Amino acid sequence: MKLHIISGLMTMLSLTACASCTTTDDDPITENPAPDPAPGPEPGKNGNILVAYFSCTGTTEGIAEGIANITGASTFRIEAEVPYTAADLDYNSDCRANREQNNPKSRPAIKGMPDGLDRYDVVFLGYPIWWGEAPRIISTFLESGDFKGKTIVPFCTSHSSGLGSSDRNLHSLAPDAVWIPGRRFAGNTAKTELEKWVSGLDIKFDTDSDSDMDYSKFPLSEGKNGQAPTIRLSSGYDMPVVGLGTYSLTGDVCVNSVKSAISLGFRKIDTAHMYGNEVEVGRGVRESGVPREEIFVATKLYPNQYGNPEAAIDECLRKLDLGYVDLMLLHHPGTNDVKAYKAMERYVREGKIRSIGVSCYYIKEIDEFIRQVDIKPVLVQNEVHPYYQDTDVVPHIQKLGIAVEAWYPLGGRGHQKELLNDPVLTEIAMRHGKSVAQVILRWDLQRGVVVIPGSSNPDHMKENISIFDFELSDEEMARIAALNRNEKHDWY
Repeated sequence: MKLHIISGLMTMLSLTACASCTTTDDDPITENPAPDPAPGPEPGKNGNILVAYFSCTGTTEGIAEGIANITGASTFRIEAEVPYTAADLDYNSDCRANREQNNPKSRPAIKGMPDGLDRYDVVFLGYPIWWGEAPRIISTFLESGDFKGKTIVPFCTSHSSGLGSSDRNLHSLAPDAVWIPGRRFAGNTAKTELEKWVSGLDIKFDTDSDSDMDYSKFPLSEGKNGQAPTIRLSSGYDMPVVGLGTYSLTGDVCVNSVKSAISLGFRKIDTAHMYGNEVEVGRGVRESGVPREEIFVATKLYPNQYGNPEAAIDECLRKLDLGYVDLMLLHHPGTNDVKAYKAMERYVREGKIRSIGVSCYYIKEIDEFIRQVDIKPVLVQNEVHPYYQDTDVVPHIQKLGIAVEAWYPLGGRGHQKELLNDPVLTEIAMRHGKSVAQVILRWDLQRGVVVIPGSSNPDHMKENISIFDFELSDEEMARIAALNRNEKHDWY
């Protein structure tokens, strides 16, 4: 993704929630420091933008959340290895903050740096003004990463002092970056002022940026048999558009199926707590011989887990034993689903889950749900097949900037046998020298619907991922569309 600096135009830039120590040399700190959560990154819809920020007292949080609501970005909270206490910030004493600010060489240790820093083109850097300068921990952050070629936009908060020379004094710590003049904000800054500032920044992203993904159209020309193309989720992570579903796979059959699928080119594996095979899926991934970071693993929480989601998530992480989960979904709506999702959001901030979404949410459900959560779902997994095409739901979800995935794309309960013998589908398959299953999966992909067909048969797996050497015509797509019966077998 290329970044262009141009005059007077900015599209889809973001800050995030930034709880910040808001003090100056004439503004003593009186608020107790807020507890710091584990570091991010917390994903946003602009996968090549990062907001990194240091925070103590929370005054800047409202400002940052306002800008985040206007735009969107991935976020990372800069945390001191030794957290700041109220005593550390006592302006009227020989406190830690005073000592650090009086020593230009001070570099307070930080807990870590954001994962995948290289994928961000723009870094918004937020901090409070401490005695006319950025806190020394900001220096630690800048010296701990490679910011060459990145655009850095500083912003700060204070009660009275301005930005001053605080940003210019940081330039030498990242000399190969492009620095944009920053801005100071008061705690009561209006949303309209934030909007004006963001829109006036001299930054523009390529219109063909991966972050501008049209979820109704997949880059199928980039795929080849045995290697599915990927789409960029709103979290900033890439996900293959074809995966292996593991429902009904258990024990050694599951382990061997996962290993076979990976050997055949699959890089997305879908499981769930309800399937009872997370241990086996994790083992199959580990024994595949393919590096963990090349495999996208999705799992789901079941409604009976929503009451104590933290325990459920920890159990999932333990069973999979893969270090992190690429995608976690709520299996379907239920009591405490918002509570469970917010727990998943916290684990995203801790880096234990990379992307989150939901399953079996339709128009009413998704519209109500997204208003109650902080991180927009990256994906909705629903029943989709030629006999139940979800014709209104699919485009609605896609227009929200959310990917759609079909569970049981080959019909599943009550449909698969009939569907695989459908005369229309059979005729189209014969025309292309393909199986009916391949035609159905290709039809889904051409509608912008991700597929996760399940199988323990290596021949069927190979068939399911060999759908990139043909294309259905408009006429064939229309004939398949005419098969819709609106027969929904989803029991939720």
